[in-house]
Amino acid sequence: MPSKTIDEGLRPYQIGPKLRALRLKKSMGLVELGKHTGLSAALLSKLERDKLYPTLPTLLRIAMVFSVGLEYFFTDERKRHVVSVVTKDERIRLPERPGAGDVAYYFESLDFKTNERKTSAYLADFEPMEEEKLKPHQHPGSEFLHVLKGSLGLKIGIDQYELDAGDSIYFDPSVPHTYRRVGKQPCQALIVTAG
Repeated sequence: MPSKTIDEGLRPYQIGPKLRALRLKKSMGLVELGKHTGLSAALLSKLERDKLYPTLPTLLRIAMVFSVGLEYFFTDERKRHVVSVVTKDERIRLPERPGAGDVAYYFESLDFKTNERKTSAYLADFEPMEEEKLKPHQHPGSEFLHVLKGSLGLKIGIDQYELDAGDSIYFDPSVPHTYRRVGKQPCQALIVTAG
């Protein structure tokens, strides 16, 4: 089989870049990886740059160092959806609580198409609402909020905060919290949650 055909068949798997990413994630140099695998730093460098493709036994030796299975190397990156685009017209606007009469905010997921995401991003539009009608909510992980326009009041536990356009806040959302629009101007924020 011609070398060009082999290259074309293996390129989508990105074996070299995956090797490099694993090594860098562990802050390991080529020489150190060589000591763990019995392979030379020069050979490992060629493998990472896709100048040479590893045999299965060689790949298995490397996989064992990083505690991954061989299947890690044989996922076609194009099918893993490592890039996910959500266009404005694909987003769906939802109320904070379906079926509720009073709605404090509406949100749109900005990353709903992404597989295996580690964060969730939302665009939220806040409605005018009396503070006593707000229903506190909580969830695990962490939350980051950046006000895009208007003014936003937040109550986190017993503490009150007021943020204006351009202000940001990071907090522990396991503490009960509420959001409310301050003033008559439209209020919008980007919210990113993790965990």
